[in-house]
Amino acid sequence: MKLAILGSGFIARFYADALVGHRRKDEIVTVYSRTLANAKKFADDYKVPNYTDSIEECVSHKDVDAVIIALSNDMHLVSTIASANAGKHVLCTKPLGRNAQEAYEMLKAVEKANVTGGYLEDLVYSPKALKSLKMIQEGAVGEIVWAKSRETHPGPHSDWFWDKEKSGGGAIIDLGCHCVEICRNYIGKNIKPVEVMCWADTRVHPIDAEDNAVGWVKYENGAIGQFEVSWSFRGGMDLREEVMGTEGTIWTNNFLRTGFEMFTSGKGGDYIAEKAESNSGWLFPVGDEVNDLGYNHMFTDMFDSIDNNKQPMENFYDGYVVNAILDAAFASAKSKKWEPVQIDDWRGVAQVKKEKQMTSYDDDYYLIKEEVLPNGEKKFIIKNKKTGSIEKR
Repeated sequence: MKLAILGSGFIARFYADALVGHRRKDEIVTVYSRTLANAKKFADDYKVPNYTDSIEECVSHKDVDAVIIALSNDMHLVSTIASANAGKHVLCTKPLGRNAQEAYEMLKAVEKANVTGGYLEDLVYSPKALKSLKMIQEGAVGEIVWAKSRETHPGPHSDWFWDKEKSGGGAIIDLGCHCVEICRNYIGKNIKPVEVMCWADTRVHPIDAEDNAVGWVKYENGAIGQFEVSWSFRGGMDLREEVMGTEGTIWTNNFLRTGFEMFTSGKGGDYIAEKAESNSGWLFPVGDEVNDLGYNHMFTDMFDSIDNNKQPMENFYDGYVVNAILDAAFASAKSKKWEPVQIDDWRGVAQVKKEKQMTSYDDDYYLIKEEVLPNGEKKFIIKNKKTGSIEKR
């Protein structure tokens, strides 16, 4: 795959590290940056033969098959349209748009051009997330009742993140997009999200956007997806998920506390892990950051999907649904009420009925709980099917 990268900053370099280090048959042939000197520096570092400060020149390069957008959120729409008009496949970093309207325009642009629109939601592709999803799909934890995702850290790297106009929001748009899509995968992406309740506030930083938020997304089948995000969490980056089903539970810790701990006086290198706040004392390095955060598996899926003319696991439609959920979260944070999720082009299951699965103890009773006591005796909590009375046996 011959690639163009739009952007030369932090995320573009993460992408490049994954691209040159995993499949090994893909090649970055040109790079764009708003500053020509930054484009040249990126090209020199990754041995890219061409660089430019023109988006149109970059995406229309004759050798380019696909364009990777690693720019600020306000540049996603215009970059997608330019790439699609040039007939190139488009892979865009998260969030897809600053809002659902922008995301939907991007979706329609790639569909009209008949090119692939890949949504670069890396955390869904982390090894732990992929393993969790496989176990869920195999029925290991039963029906998902509640899925939680948390991403908190001291704040993003670039200045544009802190500008509400350029980013579209604060911690919700930056981190909530990860959490929402992770929960969607666990609950089922064909299940429609119907409404959102969200608390958000600007607690620490002198900005117009929120730097802390907690939200609950209600799905048509009764499941709840919960996101917890912060730009003021101290101590590094905390990434973790919990999935609670009728037959089991999954807990994952992807960053910060992963079983790798190290003490150092600080005489070594400065970089420990993304968002690490110190290079001395007790630290929590990450074994293979690019792989553990899902970049390798993400790009492999994207390029394999393009090669085989199929939709990737995460595509522009997914990005659109995420933006629609986040729009409802912003509305709820203002109204302090449950707000509906507006999806004008729903492509999942038309309607899901809430069905409670109740286990029978016998013909007359439902089983509420079975427990073994310390003395080995079994205890049963049961409910009479006719009278509704709760009893113990």
